[in-house]
Amino acid sequence: MSMFDSAGIEGRARRFGSDVSTDYIISSRRKKETIDTDVLKKHIFEDIDPGFFGTLKPNDIIVAGANFGCGSAMEIAVTVLLSAGIRVVVAEGFARTFLRNAFNNGLVALTADVGAVAEGELINLSGLNTGNATVRRAGEREIVCEAIPVFMLDILKKGGLVPYMKANKRFIE
Repeated sequence: MSMFDSAGIEGRARRFGSDVSTDYIISSRRKKETIDTDVLKKHIFEDIDPGFFGTLKPNDIIVAGANFGCGSAMEIAVTVLLSAGIRVVVAEGFARTFLRNAFNNGLVALTADVGAVAEGELINLSGLNTGNATVRRAGEREIVCEAIPVFMLDILKKGGLVPYMKANKRFIE
């Protein structure tokens, strides 16, 4: 079942604050050792949450404050999250280059006011199939995410820009 099915996904919120840099996602010192995301994934967020990778469960969703992915524009910050099994980040805002890298690589990046969502809280993400996603917390009203433009949604559904281009032979149909 795809996360773009109408049912959406349910997972634990893995909470981070604002200004989470790409170096917090994966440390520069680790990138000097290797660029193999299967090796690097074991070290995601280690400088701000040691052992984070060992606590990941299927369908965990990163929830963060403003300016997520700031700092370096290196694409590996996105690809290492994907390698670790993270498919969605919901943040109050994203650094521009991180957001572009996310869409280009098939990582769903949603913008919403998620300040009240707590670490470990079970959340349900629905509406991705239409680009009008919402986050539902147990017993709470839905949090509406900013809409994803249709052409960007098409890129995400294909798994990123390269698979989209291979399937369509051009940028926009």
